[in-house]
Amino acid sequence: MELSDRKKKILAAVVDEYIRTAEPVGSKAIAQSGSLNCSSATIRNELAELVNMGYLEQPHTSAGRVPTPMGYRMYVNELMEKQKLSLEETEEINRRLNLKLQELDDTISDVGRLASQLTDYPALTITAQTAMTVKRFDLIYVDANTFIIVLTLSNNTAKSKLVHLPISVDQDLVQRLSSLFNASFTGITQEAVTPVLIHSTERAADDTMGLTAVIAAFVLETLHEVSTPTAFVTGENRLLSQPEFRDPDKAHKLMSYLSGGGHILPPSEGMAPGSDEVRVLIGPENVAEELKDSSVVIASYDAGDNTRGLIGVVGPTRMDYSTVAAKLSFLAAGLSRRLGGGEAPPEGMHNKLIIKGDTGNERR
Repeated sequence: MELSDRKKKILAAVVDEYIRTAEPVGSKAIAQSGSLNCSSATIRNELAELVNMGYLEQPHTSAGRVPTPMGYRMYVNELMEKQKLSLEETEEINRRLNLKLQELDDTISDVGRLASQLTDYPALTITAQTAMTVKRFDLIYVDANTFIIVLTLSNNTAKSKLVHLPISVDQDLVQRLSSLFNASFTGITQEAVTPVLIHSTERAADDTMGLTAVIAAFVLETLHEVSTPTAFVTGENRLLSQPEFRDPDKAHKLMSYLSGGGHILPPSEGMAPGSDEVRVLIGPENVAEELKDSSVVIASYDAGDNTRGLIGVVGPTRMDYSTVAAKLSFLAAGLSRRLGGGEAPPEGMHNKLIIKGDTGNERR
């Protein structure tokens, strides 16, 4: 059912007031705000209908209303005003970002600490190489029982392994395997290194020593290692300042999940090259059970060298989404320009902001 303009205004007023006070919102508070030209009785009727429609809920019979995840989603997608950072705020973010990158050796963990300080919520930063492959194989024969595997990766870094064998191996076999791996295993992702490919290479090399399996295992281990996201969590104790997490058990559950490196996005999401959107996940939209009573706001940045990153903050569903999204968007844009080799966003510039939820609706 489509919401009327008046219902949308009342829903927006409830969310704004609840974000500000963390207390259930009554019709009197909305009427006193002066944002609506209607009586308290009309507002009460509209609030009751919004409860019946699932956008609001009433914790107690005599209490005011609070937004539901469905209400927050409507607010994020259609109702909230896009926050614009002031000149002073953008100057401060750029100053502190420069300071962090210069003093603390550009570490992603310190970027997360900055995000946590700017938003006053716990922050999670993630980096991952995208579509990593092996560019070149070098198999170096040392002696009858030893050879070295050297992998040159698509980002021009190298990984090596010294292999000791309990049996003697022929140098010609090592050379054949080097040629076969360069022909069949270069430029392919981890998923393409299949048992069928390994077995066919073993037969082509006439390898009865099991060297093919040893080399392929190192390839899989290396590609998995360089493609696994590196996550840093900071500011978990900031949850304790939020009224929703005054319950020690509830706070401990979420803090333990974040400290343990819990994922805030499905593995297939969030690292797409060129993505400039800000994702907002509200309550039940989150993938983890530990996040079902929380909201997550995430921005993506380009770290250069075929590396993508995410900056996310976790907090109560009563989050000031617009302000948080604006700060993360600006911070991510600044990181993309610095780490990707460009310039920082100019002071006063308001970055393009796309807020997208599971409904597929977008606001620009």
